[in-house]
Amino acid sequence: MEINDLTPAERRVWEAFPRGASVDFRTPDADTEAAEWGPERTVRASVLRTLLLTAPQEEGETAALKVAGARITGVLSLMYATIDHVVRLSHCRFEEAPKLHGAQLRQLNLRQSVLPGLASGNVRIDGILRLTDCRVHGPVRLDGAQISRALFLDGARLTAQDDAQPVLQLNQAAIGDDLWAPKLRVRGEVRMNGIHVAGSVNLEDAELSAHAGTALSAETLSVGTDVRARCLRTDGRLELRGARIPGRLDLLHARLSNPGGTALRASSCAIRELWLSNGDRIEGSLNLRRAQIDLLTLDPEMLPDEVFLSGLTYTMLTPNEPAEHRLPMLDRDGGGYLPSGYEQLSAAYRRIGDDNAARLVQLAKQRRHRATLAWYARIWGHVQDATVGYGFRPLRAAGWLLSLLAVGSIAYGVHPPHPLKASEAPPFNPVFYTLDLLLPVIDFGQERAFSPTDWYQGLSYVLIITGWILATTIVTGVTRTVSRQ
Repeated sequence: MEINDLTPAERRVWEAFPRGASVDFRTPDADTEAAEWGPERTVRASVLRTLLLTAPQEEGETAALKVAGARITGVLSLMYATIDHVVRLSHCRFEEAPKLHGAQLRQLNLRQSVLPGLASGNVRIDGILRLTDCRVHGPVRLDGAQISRALFLDGARLTAQDDAQPVLQLNQAAIGDDLWAPKLRVRGEVRMNGIHVAGSVNLEDAELSAHAGTALSAETLSVGTDVRARCLRTDGRLELRGARIPGRLDLLHARLSNPGGTALRASSCAIRELWLSNGDRIEGSLNLRRAQIDLLTLDPEMLPDEVFLSGLTYTMLTPNEPAEHRLPMLDRDGGGYLPSGYEQLSAAYRRIGDDNAARLVQLAKQRRHRATLAWYARIWGHVQDATVGYGFRPLRAAGWLLSLLAVGSIAYGVHPPHPLKASEAPPFNPVFYTLDLLLPVIDFGQERAFSPTDWYQGLSYVLIITGWILATTIVTGVTRTVSRQ
């Protein structure tokens, strides 16, 4: 391309490039969205491509493309090219989506630019990629991208024109530092399956909307530290299956919504700390199946009507809520009765020394299990529950025994039974006679020496049967408790 073929605007860019000087076409009262884009600020993409590929040099200077506020016409195609210069095209308006597939760049800055899309699959950037405050009205494809430092999407606005295609694709990308995207606004699906981020992912105050589809798909996401998503708002599924997060997944004050579907799926994840509290009630189901979490901070008020917790393991559960506030979570499990959920919750209470709460959870487990049994087994379960609370309410047995002892002592004290052999019978004692009937393993010599008649004989049968039931349930409950500990 000859320099005589350039427009005045293009000549400014051409002459500034060898010196790395900036060319700013903006006027003081103009912005990227509303400015007039006349020929005085229009640059052809082919001119930029020629500059970057031919790289005119000036001795003692570092060449760089630094343009602000330009209207770029045509397709900026750098596919499979190697560019050793900084490229900064900020506050620009692109008429066509740049094509950077397979390119190798030193650094790319498109801050506050407007684009119809960005095709950059398998691009390699040795520095940072900055899309801060960009307005993109089409797909951004960064699949397989290798970015040595950070990717900036903070304040960007991405809108899909075709709902069938993700608006942002970062599948299998590798980022050497942080993925920085606070206040990101997306209308469409964000897909970053298999992405590796050496630093952290920041989605604080981001808004991801996919109209009941998948708002964010980040299966097998791998990060070096944290995923910070405080005040995140999603309309659609948040998919994190198989993610590896050695720090924290921070969803404090988040608003997750996908009515009729899954709002958050973090199954098969390994997360050191999951913070899910102080936010709106989740609309949609919560799936934490097979997840491994060291510290689970879970606000009962955020839990939806349906959860999936099969195989979930956690070491600590905060905040320290009463067992009555935690148990509804297990009742809502869409997988039905799962003993492991109760065991996990009970173990969490025991770790902090709250044995009473742990017993309440175990009692709730037995009651929930009872509902799955046949009718005759449920009867025996009700007996154990009413008498000793499945072994977790041992004082109940003492209360029953004392009540029956009082009834028997009064009844037989008013109407003593006749001795079988008057000459051999010991003096009658209604209290010890009743104890003989109630306690099957103790013999005070009263029961075999006296024989009641009429309805008092029926009462003796009731006391004997009741005593055996109480003894059996006490032994069963104590055995269950001791074996668990």
